[in-house]
Amino acid sequence: MRSEDKVYVSPSSKTKDIVISGLLISMVFVATKFINIRLPISVNGGLIHLGNTMLFLAAIVFGKRKGAIAGACGMGLFDVVSGWMAWAPFTFVIRGIMGYIIGSIAYTKDRNGNSFLWNLVGIILSGIFMISGYYITEGILYGNWISPITSIPGNITQLVVGAILGLPIAAAMKKTNMIK
Repeated sequence: MRSEDKVYVSPSSKTKDIVISGLLISMVFVATKFINIRLPISVNGGLIHLGNTMLFLAAIVFGKRKGAIAGACGMGLFDVVSGWMAWAPFTFVIRGIMGYIIGSIAYTKDRNGNSFLWNLVGIILSGIFMISGYYITEGILYGNWISPITSIPGNITQLVVGAILGLPIAAAMKKTNMIK
Protein backbone atom coordinates (compact mmCIF):
# COMPACT_ATOMS: atom_id res chain seq x y z
CA MET A 1 0.00 0.00 0.00
CA ARG A 2 1.34 3.40 -0.96
CA SER A 3 1.60 6.02 1.77
CA GLU A 4 -0.82 8.35 -0.05
CA ASP A 5 -3.48 5.59 0.04
CA LYS A 6 -3.50 5.41 3.83
CA VAL A 7 -6.39 7.04 5.62
CA TYR A 8 -5.39 9.16 8.54
CA VAL A 9 -6.71 12.04 10.56
CA SER A 10 -4.72 15.13 9.79
CA PRO A 11 -3.56 17.38 12.58
CA SER A 12 -5.56 20.18 10.95
CA SER A 13 -8.85 18.32 11.56
CA LYS A 14 -8.09 18.18 15.29
CA THR A 15 -7.21 21.85 15.19
CA LYS A 16 -10.45 22.62 13.35
CA ASP A 17 -12.41 20.66 15.97
CA ILE A 18 -10.78 22.59 18.82
CA VAL A 19 -11.35 25.94 17.08
CA ILE A 20 -15.03 25.18 16.41
CA SER A 21 -15.54 24.09 20.02
CA GLY A 22 -13.85 27.26 21.26
CA LEU A 23 -16.00 29.43 19.03
CA LEU A 24 -19.18 27.69 20.19
CA ILE A 25 -18.19 28.11 23.86
CA SER A 26 -17.51 31.79 23.16
CA MET A 27 -20.87 32.25 21.42
CA VAL A 28 -22.73 30.73 24.35
CA PHE A 29 -20.78 32.79 26.88
CA VAL A 30 -21.13 36.12 25.02
CA ALA A 31 -24.85 35.59 24.36
CA THR A 32 -25.42 34.74 28.03
CA LYS A 33 -23.31 37.55 29.46
CA PHE A 34 -24.03 40.42 27.10
CA ILE A 35 -27.30 39.74 25.27
CA ASN A 36 -29.73 39.66 28.15
CA ILE A 37 -32.47 41.55 29.91
CA ARG A 38 -33.86 41.39 33.41
CA LEU A 39 -37.61 40.96 33.62
CA PRO A 40 -39.84 41.11 36.67
CA ILE A 41 -41.07 37.57 35.96
CA SER A 42 -40.77 36.24 39.48
CA VAL A 43 -39.79 37.12 43.01
CA ASN A 44 -36.22 36.16 42.09
CA GLY A 45 -36.30 38.33 38.99
CA GLY A 46 -35.73 36.82 35.62
CA LEU A 47 -32.57 36.91 33.57
CA ILE A 48 -33.51 36.27 29.97
CA HIS A 49 -30.45 35.70 27.84
CA LEU A 50 -29.70 34.36 24.37
CA GLY A 51 -27.21 31.79 25.64
CA ASN A 52 -29.89 29.14 25.19
CA THR A 53 -30.24 30.11 21.54
CA MET A 54 -26.52 29.51 21.01
CA LEU A 55 -26.63 26.27 23.00
CA PHE A 56 -29.50 25.03 20.83
CA LEU A 57 -27.62 26.02 17.65
CA ALA A 58 -24.45 24.24 18.79
CA ALA A 59 -26.31 21.00 19.57
CA ILE A 60 -28.54 20.99 16.48
CA VAL A 61 -25.92 22.07 13.96
CA PHE A 62 -22.86 20.29 15.41
CA GLY A 63 -24.28 17.44 17.50
CA LYS A 64 -24.32 16.23 21.07
CA ARG A 65 -20.63 16.45 21.87
CA LYS A 66 -20.14 20.05 20.79
CA GLY A 67 -23.55 20.99 22.20
CA ALA A 68 -22.57 19.57 25.58
CA ILE A 69 -19.16 21.26 25.57
CA ALA A 70 -20.54 24.63 24.44
CA GLY A 71 -23.36 24.64 26.98
CA ALA A 72 -21.30 23.41 29.91
CA CYS A 73 -18.26 25.61 29.38
CA GLY A 74 -20.00 28.71 28.02
CA MET A 75 -22.65 29.01 30.73
CA GLY A 76 -20.38 27.66 33.46
CA LEU A 77 -17.87 30.40 32.59
CA PHE A 78 -20.69 32.96 32.75
CA ASP A 79 -21.46 31.90 36.33
CA VAL A 80 -17.80 32.12 37.32
CA VAL A 81 -17.16 35.61 35.90
CA SER A 82 -20.55 36.98 36.99
CA GLY A 83 -20.15 36.20 40.69
CA TRP A 84 -22.33 33.08 40.75
CA MET A 85 -19.47 30.75 41.64
CA ALA A 86 -21.60 28.45 43.81
CA TRP A 87 -23.87 27.86 40.80
CA ALA A 88 -21.03 27.15 38.32
CA PRO A 89 -20.58 23.39 38.95
CA PHE A 90 -24.33 22.83 38.76
CA THR A 91 -24.64 24.93 35.60
CA PHE A 92 -21.72 23.05 34.05
CA VAL A 93 -23.50 19.73 34.55
CA ILE A 94 -27.05 20.90 33.78
CA ARG A 95 -26.15 22.80 30.60
CA GLY A 96 -23.77 20.11 29.42
CA ILE A 97 -26.48 17.48 29.75
CA MET A 98 -28.93 19.82 28.00
CA GLY A 99 -26.64 20.09 24.98
CA TYR A 100 -26.11 16.34 24.99
CA ILE A 101 -29.87 15.63 25.12
CA ILE A 102 -30.69 18.02 22.28
CA GLY A 103 -27.83 16.79 20.08
CA SER A 104 -28.65 13.14 20.76
CA ILE A 105 -32.30 13.55 19.80
CA ALA A 106 -31.49 15.78 16.81
CA TYR A 107 -29.05 13.21 15.38
CA THR A 108 -30.84 9.95 16.21
CA LYS A 109 -31.84 7.75 13.25
CA ASP A 110 -29.78 9.75 10.75
CA ARG A 111 -31.86 12.90 11.24
CA ASN A 112 -28.62 14.91 11.42
CA GLY A 113 -30.36 17.88 13.03
CA ASN A 114 -32.66 18.33 10.02
CA SER A 115 -36.01 17.57 11.67
CA PHE A 116 -37.70 20.67 13.11
CA LEU A 117 -40.07 18.51 15.13
CA TRP A 118 -37.36 16.31 16.67
CA ASN A 119 -35.16 19.34 17.35
CA LEU A 120 -38.10 20.87 19.22
CA VAL A 121 -38.63 17.61 21.13
CA GLY A 122 -34.96 17.70 22.14
CA ILE A 123 -35.32 21.28 23.38
CA ILE A 124 -38.48 20.44 25.34
CA LEU A 125 -36.97 17.36 26.99
CA SER A 126 -33.73 19.16 27.79
CA GLY A 127 -35.81 22.06 29.11
CA ILE A 128 -37.63 19.77 31.52
CA PHE A 129 -34.23 18.53 32.68
CA MET A 130 -32.96 22.13 33.05
CA ILE A 131 -35.96 23.28 35.07
CA SER A 132 -35.69 20.23 37.33
CA GLY A 133 -31.93 20.63 37.67
CA TYR A 134 -32.09 24.28 38.62
CA TYR A 135 -34.98 23.64 41.01
CA ILE A 136 -32.88 21.02 42.82
CA THR A 137 -29.80 23.29 42.69
CA GLU A 138 -31.67 26.22 44.20
CA GLY A 139 -33.11 23.95 46.90
CA ILE A 140 -29.63 22.69 47.77
CA LEU A 141 -27.96 26.10 47.72
CA TYR A 142 -30.64 27.96 49.65
CA GLY A 143 -32.08 25.15 51.78
CA ASN A 144 -35.61 26.00 50.72
CA TRP A 145 -37.76 23.83 48.47
CA ILE A 146 -40.64 26.29 48.04
CA SER A 147 -38.93 29.44 46.73
CA PRO A 148 -37.32 27.67 43.73
CA ILE A 149 -40.81 27.36 42.27
CA THR A 150 -40.71 31.11 41.61
CA SER A 151 -37.78 30.59 39.19
CA ILE A 152 -39.73 28.28 36.91
CA PRO A 153 -41.56 30.99 34.89
CA GLY A 154 -38.25 32.68 34.05
CA ASN A 155 -36.69 29.37 33.04
CA ILE A 156 -39.65 28.59 30.79
CA THR A 157 -39.44 32.05 29.21
CA GLN A 158 -35.72 31.52 28.51
CA LEU A 159 -36.42 28.20 26.84
CA VAL A 160 -39.26 29.56 24.71
CA VAL A 161 -37.24 32.57 23.54
CA GLY A 162 -34.26 30.32 22.80
CA ALA A 163 -36.42 27.92 20.78
CA ILE A 164 -38.22 30.68 18.87
CA LEU A 165 -34.89 32.12 17.76
CA GLY A 166 -32.72 29.00 17.67
CA LEU A 167 -34.86 26.57 15.69
CA PRO A 168 -35.28 28.70 12.54
CA ILE A 169 -31.64 29.84 12.62
CA ALA A 170 -30.44 26.23 12.99
CA ALA A 171 -32.71 25.14 10.12
CA ALA A 172 -31.34 27.92 7.91
CA MET A 173 -27.75 27.04 8.79
CA LYS A 174 -28.37 23.36 8.02
CA LYS A 175 -29.97 24.17 4.64
CA THR A 176 -27.14 26.44 3.49
CA ASN A 177 -24.58 23.66 3.98
CA MET A 178 -22.17 26.31 5.20
CA ILE A 179 -21.15 23.94 7.99
CA LYS A 180 -19.60 20.71 6.78
